[in-house]
Amino acid sequence: MRISAKTDYAVRAAAELAALADEWPVKAERIAEAQGIPVAFLENILGQLRQAGIVDSRRGPEGGFLLARAPDRISIADVIRAIDGPLAGVSGERPETLEYEGAAAPLREVWVAVRASLRAILEHTTLADLAAGELPDAVVRSTRDPDAWVTRAPRD
Repeated sequence: MRISAKTDYAVRAAAELAALADEWPVKAERIAEAQGIPVAFLENILGQLRQAGIVDSRRGPEGGFLLARAPDRISIADVIRAIDGPLAGVSGERPETLEYEGAAAPLREVWVAVRASLRAILEHTTLADLAAGELPDAVVRSTRDPDAWVTRAPRD
């Protein structure tokens, strides 16, 4: 799975809003500064998150951004889908709709399993988890595996 800079920024901005829930609404400039995100890029991202129902905005001198739901009701998967669409697609198609022939016939099940693995982490990790610095057990267990930290090069 490749995570674009835009998606990374979106998750970071949403986590920052979750951490600042007592101070809502929060100006985009404050979020941008806290997370090192270019303000103009962040405003575009916040607009997409607003359209997806992840954030709300308030106008005026006391305005800014806030989460549209409680942080414990917004998963990382929700934010990713708002920016990039489905978690796992193959050439723009949902894995369960694909059909392969011959030796590749079982590949659909592999893509569905990949999506299920992503969901197991991303749908069960909320913005509240990030803001509190308390990740779900499945995330903690996965990161304790030393192999998880190793980047694999393409095989020769």
